[in-house]
Amino acid sequence: MNEYYLGVDIGSISTKGVIIDNNNQVITSLYIWTEGNPIVAVKKLIRELKAKMPKDGKLLGIGTTGSARKLIGLMLGANVVKNEITAHAVGTLSKHKDVHTILEIGGQDSKIIIIDNGVVVDYSMNTLCAAGTGSFLTSQAKRLGIPIEDFGELALKSKNPVKIAARCTVFAESDLIHKAQIGYLKEDIIAGLCKSIVLNYLNNVGKGKKIREPIVFQGGVSKNKGVLKYFKEVLDAPIIVDDDSHLMGAIGIAIMAKKNKNHQIFELDATDVLFETKGSECSKCSNNCEVLKIYKDHELVDTWGNRCPKGSE
Repeated sequence: MNEYYLGVDIGSISTKGVIIDNNNQVITSLYIWTEGNPIVAVKKLIRELKAKMPKDGKLLGIGTTGSARKLIGLMLGANVVKNEITAHAVGTLSKHKDVHTILEIGGQDSKIIIIDNGVVVDYSMNTLCAAGTGSFLTSQAKRLGIPIEDFGELALKSKNPVKIAARCTVFAESDLIHKAQIGYLKEDIIAGLCKSIVLNYLNNVGKGKKIREPIVFQGGVSKNKGVLKYFKEVLDAPIIVDDDSHLMGAIGIAIMAKKNKNHQIFELDATDVLFETKGSECSKCSNNCEVLKIYKDHELVDTWGNRCPKGSE
């Protein structure tokens, strides 16, 4: 019987899932929108991946990563729950063993990971501002009336990229509206946005980092040809974009689940379980903790956020 492993990367914008085999080959994968509800998104993900999973195998590991990794790890009974830095590094190294720099731009945040001899030696994340992320690009595409799928191709047509102040979403949107009103071509505005995202990333997330080749670009924004073009130009270096660049976190956590297997066989039955979260402020002591209680089929299974035992009562 074949052995398989599930990796789930739950972000604020998108949820990614892969099933790999013992050779780390992706058997099936899925990329869907989280839509503000990771529990519902993961139930949909599991339902579709389960239908695609070969019937001749058994699932020996489940790993979760991303912003909702602890919640979904509990929901799925995962044997590995790790942060995105570790998951992305493991996933990338499985395909590019000599990688030195990982550039990652997702829907709501961005990160840079520096690797030396297969070990993460430095990293940085930007989670405070949406400027330069996938959600920022999507909102600007809607403002310009252009499908986000066409954004990159239009940027490549530009002969004169417009300078956009993209250090802050508010200033960027104001600048974009002004440029559009005075008659700049849409492709020049789009190219300017793509270039400003690159400069913003390098001046903030990548500030002080020694960016060396080989360089791998991943996350949803890596599929944007305009952003890729300006990373190559500004860094004056080749940039690798893997076919599975948007799934690398899920691949990495699936590999970690495989390495930590304990002969347990997992059943993908989370779609049949009622899973609820209830948030409240505990007033039983002066901490006033924001407590999140997790219920499985109406039974309390875990409590997060409490700094003393009173919060879990």
